[in-house]
Amino acid sequence: MILIFANAGSISQSMKQEMGNHICVYFLLIFLTILSTKGHSFSWGWFSYSSHRSSSSSSSSHRYSKNTDMNGLVAEFSTEALDDPKAVELLENARMKLGGSNPCWFYAYKNLFSSCSEIFAAEEKRSRLAWLLSDCFQRDSGRGPFPSCNVESSMVDCLRNLDNDEHKTYLEFYLETNSICYQLQSKAFKLQVESLVNDLKNSALSTEEKLETIEEKSDTLLHTSNEIQESITSINEQTQKVGENLRNMISELSVVMKHTKELNEQARGISSTQVELLEGQGLMKEKMEESIARVEASYSHLRQEIDVLQKKATEVEKEVTGLGEALSSKLQNLQGKADDIADMTGVSIEKQQQLLASQSEALQGLQSLTDFQSKALQESR
Repeated sequence: MILIFANAGSISQSMKQEMGNHICVYFLLIFLTILSTKGHSFSWGWFSYSSHRSSSSSSSSHRYSKNTDMNGLVAEFSTEALDDPKAVELLENARMKLGGSNPCWFYAYKNLFSSCSEIFAAEEKRSRLAWLLSDCFQRDSGRGPFPSCNVESSMVDCLRNLDNDEHKTYLEFYLETNSICYQLQSKAFKLQVESLVNDLKNSALSTEEKLETIEEKSDTLLHTSNEIQESITSINEQTQKVGENLRNMISELSVVMKHTKELNEQARGISSTQVELLEGQGLMKEKMEESIARVEASYSHLRQEIDVLQKKATEVEKEVTGLGEALSSKLQNLQGKADDIADMTGVSIEKQQQLLASQSEALQGLQSLTDFQSKALQESR
């Protein structure tokens, strides 16, 4: 959060610094323009009083324009008040003559306009252009033309051939050449300065609007950051509670895992016991089946013996009946014994039947127990 505020502050400071730089450059350009204008005015002041007076008027007008821009920073910047009226008049006359039908003026001013950027550094070229303009003036005013001056000849040598009147005419056009070229270059410079200053002013206004927008966004960002900080604090508290609950849950889970492990061990023990029990039940079932088979075999053998015994008793009874009454007492005794044997045999048969019924019930119970153990084993798995 501190980084966000620091970034917002640094952005605001950088924008304010940029705006201050634009305003400083703006005032510096105004100051340079004033100095430039004053320098040119003083350089021509000793040639003409009207030039100095127009320069003073231009300087005061410029100060008024600068104060207006400094107070409002709203009006479009302009340096039209800096124009020298005499130079403007000379420039207009030159343009009229350039558009006229006189080929001498056309050629002379055409060369002047195309060479203004060079004449201040080349005195010979400036003198040559003033010579051409003076010669055209002499011809146009009905006076005699200037003496011939070849391109290869030095202007100093050519000027020696002029009389006083011609030299005055040359000097006037020499000064006029400087004024015209200065006015042309000054106008181009003014246009550039006006465009640059207006761009700087628009940039400063745009920067100011951006600063206001940044301040609004910074306030919104500060408010949002406070809300985020509160949310983070609340989230930290909730996170601590969740961490505490998680630790409690982990401890409880450890206990549950311990119990689960014990239950798994018990389940494995029960499973092994059930397997052993099933194996024992299988062996018991086999043994019971073998015992039942033996009992059934014994019962069959006993029944056979009883049948044999009954047959023998019947035979004996027949023999006893055939022997007569002499043996009746013995026969009755024998019959009594036979009845006793029959009774004992019946009791034995009943006991054998009861034993078979008990064994059947035991087998059914064993089968039910086996089924129950199988289900329990499947469920435990």
